[in-house]
Amino acid sequence: MRSTFSIPERAVLPLAVFTFCLIWSSAFSVAKLALYDCPPLLLLTARFLLAAAITLGAAAFYADWRRLAGRDVAALAALGVLNYALYLGLNTVGMLSISAGLSALIISANPVLTALLAAAFLNERMTWRKAWGLLLGVGGVAFVVGSRVNAGLSSPVGIAFTLGALLSLVIGTILFKRLTPGGSLWLGNGVQNLAGGLAVAPFAFAFERVGDIVPSTRFFLALAYSIVLVSIVAYMLWFHILKVSGATVASSYHFLMPPLGILFGWLLLGEHVEPVDIIGILPVALGIYLVTRPAQRSSTLRLHIIKSGRGLTVIDDRIECPSGKVS
Repeated sequence: MRSTFSIPERAVLPLAVFTFCLIWSSAFSVAKLALYDCPPLLLLTARFLLAAAITLGAAAFYADWRRLAGRDVAALAALGVLNYALYLGLNTVGMLSISAGLSALIISANPVLTALLAAAFLNERMTWRKAWGLLLGVGGVAFVVGSRVNAGLSSPVGIAFTLGALLSLVIGTILFKRLTPGGSLWLGNGVQNLAGGLAVAPFAFAFERVGDIVPSTRFFLALAYSIVLVSIVAYMLWFHILKVSGATVASSYHFLMPPLGILFGWLLLGEHVEPVDIIGILPVALGIYLVTRPAQRSSTLRLHIIKSGRGLTVIDDRIECPSGKVS
């Protein structure tokens, strides 16, 4: 007798979010491991182009090409430059002079800018509850970042590069929801990786030397992790989450990155965890709760009684008669 295992539909999104957060937050530390043995732009060029070969090969196998129009290709290419070349390029260069944990903290401010732009360009409602949650989240992040800078533990230049990466990610998030490009996740991921790789490659070969790459086991393991789990799995999960939820709610999960990013920085790189890092996590966690908690519907339904001998159907706060009249 064969048994099948299936995940309940209501558990799919939380599982996708949990998996995405684990992979995404670990990516900062894994990328810094690879930077010990490879210049940043050459690392990203190899990562993007190899990931593109895998995902586009999978898309060709499933014959997904027929579902993609010219407009979709252009939209995905633009998103690839923003979400891959600029975001990861600036972020990786920034990590040359700041810790992986601090990089994760700065990028976690993504929901604040995303919520503001989503309210302006995507007509997503900005409630007072969301606003307070976002302010608490960014306040916790700013507290930790400011404490590290004042103590001389991080470079302002590295922070500036990482802030540029944050802006690129936010714009890419808004454009993805605005443009809604077609095609499967395999195909969309492949086109974006290819566009990102082609955008970074000229700068990599112009300013860096292939001879500086150290072919160590650490480098190949970090590169493989970055390709398979980050560039493919995590990004496909991210765009799936964006498709099934609003940009503000999807981006709010980035507030989980500070504690996880600091944890992976400590585990993989031996980065020192400051007491202020732990204190700053508390308002961040509360901010997540306020932003993602669903709005409570009124417990009182305004029901209008219809005098009829026939059956009545309740629809939200209305009552519908079999004749089709609604009160």
